[in-house]
Amino acid sequence: MTFLNSLELLAFHNVAYSVYSALIIAVIAWFGYNLTRKEKAEPLVRIPFYGFIAFLVAAGVGHHIFTYNVVPWVAEDITRAKNTPSKIYKVTIEKHQFKLPSEKLVLNCGDKVLFDVESKDLVYGFGLFRKNHTMVTQMQVNPGSKNTLLWTFHDDGVFDLMSTEYSGPKGNAMFVPNVVEVSGCKEKVATNGGSK
Repeated sequence: MTFLNSLELLAFHNVAYSVYSALIIAVIAWFGYNLTRKEKAEPLVRIPFYGFIAFLVAAGVGHHIFTYNVVPWVAEDITRAKNTPSKIYKVTIEKHQFKLPSEKLVLNCGDKVLFDVESKDLVYGFGLFRKNHTMVTQMQVNPGSKNTLLWTFHDDGVFDLMSTEYSGPKGNAMFVPNVVEVSGCKEKVATNGGSK
């Protein structure tokens, strides 16, 4: 199981957490029902209840243990020292303005990009968003520290840049439309027989 983008991961987690939440609600209902009974619960009834609690704990912890490495950005972060980016973009943020190396960053599908972002004054965010306003990736940008984001683009599209951290009222206007353009993914899928 591998997820190429945050939308696929979100869809999977929506299902997993919905099932998990339903099970937790069932435990609470079972516990509440047993509290209202006049006769005390038999020990045989308590064993499945505590077994159910143990199952929920194991399922919740297990879900995160077995899916941590399928999150698209985790593998790249874990092996970051071995990864060589195909492109590096230095971005500066000062006085609520993004200063980009060019007006538009044109990328090919599969490009591994390192965004090296420096804040000269405040804490900002550096977030790339799809046209439907869902987030592709983001990081917090702190002044006086190294702020880098390594990202591989697997989907065609034109993405907007905006700050994802509160930096005062002027931060609301920190929006740069159509800053990243990625192409070539559809051609890649076609030449690989329908798989990425």
